Amino acid sequence: MVQPDGARIHDLLTRGRTPGEIIPLATLTHELGGGAGWPAVADFERVVSDLLTLVQTQGFDALSLGLPDLARALFCTGPESRVRTFDAAAGQFTVHGSAERARVLTKVGVFLTGLTAEQPLWPGDGLLPPLRQNA
Repeated sequence: MVQPDGARIHDLLTRGRTPGEIIPLATLTHELGGGAGWPAVADFERVVSDLLTLVQTQGFDALSLGLPDLARALFCTGPESRVRTFDAAAGQFTVHGSAERARVLTKVGVFLTGLTAEQPLWPGDGLLPPLRQNA
């Protein structure tokens, strides 16, 4: 990832947030007008491609959360999105929304807190300083 793009993304991900808060990329996309605002920040496809390359080459610490299908779908959608599941036996749909997504994020946070208590995640080498310091 081009460092200035990464610094802008970091700024957007941390601005007005609580330290340690989990912000999925889907949330940032939601906040950027469903993706319409990405061009002002970075080339979204290039960001995703660069992140995948860094994960594959172990350019920073990354891990699979191993989330079940519904939890993964909720994690990968925006905060106001709905995920529908279908129970074939009952023949009915169930809609899952922001409350269920918040529970998934909380569970991921508990998992990461336990993991990083043992050893912090490594963000990679040669990073630019943040655009601004958090207050």
